[in-house]
Amino acid sequence: MSSKLPLDMLIDLAQNQTDDAARRLGALQSAHLSAQQKLDLLLQYRQDYHDQLDTLMRGGLPSSQWRNYRNFLGTLDGAIEQQRAIATQTENRLDRGRTDWQQEKRRLSSFDTLAERVRMQALMVEAKREQRDSDERAARKFFDRASHPTL
Repeated sequence: MSSKLPLDMLIDLAQNQTDDAARRLGALQSAHLSAQQKLDLLLQYRQDYHDQLDTLMRGGLPSSQWRNYRNFLGTLDGAIEQQRAIATQTENRLDRGRTDWQQEKRRLSSFDTLAERVRMQALMVEAKREQRDSDERAARKFFDRASHPTL
């Protein structure tokens, strides 16, 4: 029993670490999804604003208003690039989190495999002991009958 206890503790610890890694992975997935949605929103907003500028230019647009549109599009492009960088960072973190979770999962699986081997070994030892006990009882009965033929 004492040899099994440390393995059970390792399995519990590995399970907790796997669960923690899964929670972190979930948070990283949410952060990446949010960053990507913000980027998509900015890109759509830029496209809408660009389309609006094209429509206005076809009808004639004063140069001051054109400059304002161009300046705003430039500012929007800067925000898009920043959001792209954020989305890339969150994707990299997500990849690392996925790798961490997979490593923890493999570690837990290794401990589970080891525990199963220990259980199987214990069952085999128990089966051998029971077989030996059964053989000894059968041998005693045989010798008892041989030495006391009337019983």
